[in-house]
Amino acid sequence: MEKKELARAVKFTLFSASAGLIELGSFALLNELLRLPYWVSYDVALVLSVLWNFTLNRKFTFQSAANVPVAMVKVACYYAVFLPLSGWLEDVYTMTFGWNEYVATILNMLLNFVTEFLYQRFFVFGKSLDTAKKETPD
Repeated sequence: MEKKELARAVKFTLFSASAGLIELGSFALLNELLRLPYWVSYDVALVLSVLWNFTLNRKFTFQSAANVPVAMVKVACYYAVFLPLSGWLEDVYTMTFGWNEYVATILNMLLNFVTEFLYQRFFVFGKSLDTAKKETPD
């Protein structure tokens, strides 16, 4: 792996970890304090983390000048598949296997981490990597 791609993977990992904290924190708030249904807590937490992760990774990891609405639609397409799949997996983990809701959420977060990096790297931002102009100090 070339140095630039390794740096890209490290940045994506760090931003994803911060998004994971947002997801777990908002999930806990919605699930434990507000006592919302599990799927509502999970979906809202996921959307919050996606917005955070997309914004940071577009600017700093992939440094893309790609059309933001088009890139967001591509990410929305990913989540149109991932969200129902992860919801189904959450049911399997918690209802079929009886696993803890947080273990189930973390497993889905790991699956999301790997698949989303590949999807964004090669599909969403693949042709526009490193096209954003670097900001210069005044």
